[in-house]
Amino acid sequence: MASDTMMKKTKHIENKDRISDLPDSVLLHIFSFLKTTPYTVQTFNLSKRWKNLWKKFYVLFLDSECFNTLDVFTKFLSQLLCLRDQGTALHAFKLFLSRQHIIEPGLFESILKHTVSYNVKHLELLVIRCNIQHFPSSLLLCRTLTSLYFHVIPSLYNKPKILFPNSLNLPSLTNLDIGSVSFLGGTEPFSTCPKLTSLMIFNFNILGEQNLCISSTTLVKLTIQIRFKPENGNKIELSTPSLRTFAFIGSPIQILYLSHLSYVEHIEVNAYLWRHHLEAPSILLSWLLKLDKIKIFTVSSNILQVFSLVPDLLKVKFHSLCNLKKLIIKKKPLEYGVYKALLKSKLEQVPAASQKEVSNLREAFIQGSLIIPKGIVRFLLQNSPSAEVRCYSNR
Repeated sequence: MASDTMMKKTKHIENKDRISDLPDSVLLHIFSFLKTTPYTVQTFNLSKRWKNLWKKFYVLFLDSECFNTLDVFTKFLSQLLCLRDQGTALHAFKLFLSRQHIIEPGLFESILKHTVSYNVKHLELLVIRCNIQHFPSSLLLCRTLTSLYFHVIPSLYNKPKILFPNSLNLPSLTNLDIGSVSFLGGTEPFSTCPKLTSLMIFNFNILGEQNLCISSTTLVKLTIQIRFKPENGNKIELSTPSLRTFAFIGSPIQILYLSHLSYVEHIEVNAYLWRHHLEAPSILLSWLLKLDKIKIFTVSSNILQVFSLVPDLLKVKFHSLCNLKKLIIKKKPLEYGVYKALLKSKLEQVPAASQKEVSNLREAFIQGSLIIPKGIVRFLLQNSPSAEVRCYSNR
């Protein structure tokens, strides 16, 4: 008898909806980890208690690839934003529009206005094709935004990039990733962001004859991604006395004035090199000679591989690396053009007794293996022999 009672209690416990007994705050936290909001909204069918819970979602992730057409997507998005609980702030909004969906400026602006009205804090916009020409004005009214990822690509390949405003009025912004935009030379677009600590700019150009100024007393980390020199030869002037980490992705080019990089402690250079970019090692060398506070140096191996092309390299004294604590090498295979230039250099310079080195270089390139020039590494560390060296693949 007692055994039957125990079995009934156990069965009752097993059939009980424990998840629905959780507080709303816990359920909403769980839902925030789901990848896309459309799937999350469907949860209202699972329980009567959940019928209106989706209206309080504070993390929204909209991916147009989850919908058959752009019309279906925009209809769902409009209903979602209009029916949300007005008293629930929007912590994060992520919008991804795939290449086959071209969004019109009016609709895009309307979406952002709704988003800003919910006091959004974290905003990610990845729109592959869009017809807007100017940075959305609605974003400039957001006083709560702390993090912004903005990469909106014009619908036509040869169409000018979106014009970035001369200044931002985002008092709470701390992190900004911005791409596919045009900056107007002679401006200081980030100087009005009093809390900005991390900035990444990529796939950009500078209009006019003047230079772009990145001015910020709070900026700690700066990342620049660029492959080619600006068309007008514009440069970037830095006024960033708090900068500690500087990362450069692309082929190092003469684009920076380095007067305000003297306090950088971590520099990272992840290089793309082609034959016509063989001046990159000399440029990187000039950077290193001016940065005397470096503690961590992260560099891709293809830069080290062509360091030997720098004239009179062995005569250079790297006193700037005397504080180095860690050298991190991201191993990358040589590009064909760089390999040919390096091979030609070695054939012209090394004595016949060292032809084995040339043979090893050729074999490494053919097999696609990763080669680390140990001699260059030792040379870099001559003033910091106790520095730790780490290597890992970055394919």
